[in-house]
Amino acid sequence: MRNVVLGLGISLDGYIARLDGAVDFLFMPRDYSMAPFFATVDTAIMGRKTLVAGLKMSGGSLPRSNMAMYVFSKRKPPGERDGVIFVNESPATFLRKLRKRPGKDIWLMGGGELARAFLKADLVDRLYLGVVPVLLGRGIPLFPSGFPQRDFTLLENKSYSKGLIALKYERSRK
Repeated sequence: MRNVVLGLGISLDGYIARLDGAVDFLFMPRDYSMAPFFATVDTAIMGRKTLVAGLKMSGGSLPRSNMAMYVFSKRKPPGERDGVIFVNESPATFLRKLRKRPGKDIWLMGGGELARAFLKADLVDRLYLGVVPVLLGRGIPLFPSGFPQRDFTLLENKSYSKGLIALKYERSRK
């Protein structure tokens, strides 16, 4: 089965961005690489706000990729445009269809509201978190309240230069 991996960088206090969407506090140390992770995924899922923030940071266009990109949006009509496929169905309905197709794992890359919807529906199989050593005090939380308890088992923790800690968890289901 294709796993859904919620993977992103966060502050020590659990924020994925500042209130204005800025992620200037995130960094990637020289001794850390995303290549092993990218080798395990072929599909990315994000919310519309995450897409807008990503486009703003990249100067208006997405980087070229062989990865299928899906964007959940209640405002945009469904369909493919500008290299992404907009979706406006429930995460459970969408994933049921997506998991029937062969492929690698599925990267749930944000944001917090979409993560909450996936957690409510118990669709997150793994967490890959890069924790940077900064307390923001306020911002956009990775885990906004409103979902039931979900238990995870630690698979791996690694420390990198500049204080980055990479954590990998797997969903514990009974």
